[in-house]
Amino acid sequence: MATKTLSRKKASIQDLQNEVELLRSYVIGQIGKDPEGEYRPEFVERVLKAAASNKAEHVFSDKESFLAYLNEDKS
Repeated sequence: MATKTLSRKKASIQDLQNEVELLRSYVIGQIGKDPEGEYRPEFVERVLKAAASNKAEHVFSDKESFLAYLNEDKS
């Protein structure tokens, strides 16, 4: 039973990763258009490279840790 649940969670995580990749691609595509609607490949390439090289500053394991981070005094 636990194996099925774990398998479903892994599939769900993979689905979310695919969706994020598609959304990122869409956003980069929209940003990379100039006023006439043509892509600027050098810009898109630079942004994708920067996005791939940036590591997450925080990893949240649950909603409590996320909310605690938001409520931290940043000053």
